[in-house]
Amino acid sequence: MKKVLGLSIVLAVAPVAQAADVEAGKAKVATVCAACHGANGVSVSDTIPNLAAQRAGYLEAQLKAFKDGTRKQQAPTSPTAIMNAIAAQLGTEDIANVAAYFASQPGAATGAKSALLPNVVKTGVTFPEGYKESFTKYHTISFPATKQVRYYYANKAAVAAAKAGKPLPDGSVLFAEVYAAKLDTGGKPVMGGDGFYMADKLVAYTAMAREAGWGKDIPDMLRNADWNYAVFTPDKQLRPGVNQAECLACHKPLDNVSYTFTLKQLAGAK
Repeated sequence: MKKVLGLSIVLAVAPVAQAADVEAGKAKVATVCAACHGANGVSVSDTIPNLAAQRAGYLEAQLKAFKDGTRKQQAPTSPTAIMNAIAAQLGTEDIANVAAYFASQPGAATGAKSALLPNVVKTGVTFPEGYKESFTKYHTISFPATKQVRYYYANKAAVAAAKAGKPLPDGSVLFAEVYAAKLDTGGKPVMGGDGFYMADKLVAYTAMAREAGWGKDIPDMLRNADWNYAVFTPDKQLRPGVNQAECLACHKPLDNVSYTFTLKQLAGAK
């Protein structure tokens, strides 16, 4: 407090911002962010932005926008949806530290890419041979953005748990056939009598399954209990280079529904 011309004036002192901890940011990046953006901010693919040498203030602002939902959630597999899930788990200091670390890195050379992290590429999921005879088909979804239709199947362990209102246990397998939709002469998907796109060509299979210990090498911010994910080619081979981190981050907020978007439909399977 200071007296000026007989008046008491309280001096308002602005709080001093704490400097970001670049080393703490590096540690956070190494366990989580590196799965998509690379350990040095050079991303793992052409569809994921490089963050190396980006301004710290810009990165902080974007992470805060993902965290508070200002950047709105889009389709479940969109980069925005994935970042909403990750940023929601970051504290204010984490955001500042991560931003400072990426800002401290040299810019990426043209065409440079980081290698995928081994612990998020490896999957325990194998192709479920004979699934059409032993699994239950429980759901269908049309995807306008990709002009696809998917048919969802689940094994007995998953169906039984869902019907009993219990979390899906170890041994559960959820599986989908992914088809390109049949198109009319104008390039629009043809709708079938069931209200879904008509299937044309099989383009892939996707799967999520869990067994004890499958999540032990995945960082907590990405881990979906012991679930692993996989994409298979039409000839039933694991598609190389699939980054499980994108699947894990997208499903991460669904911990109260066994990390699956279709638990309600599974519980109603016939």
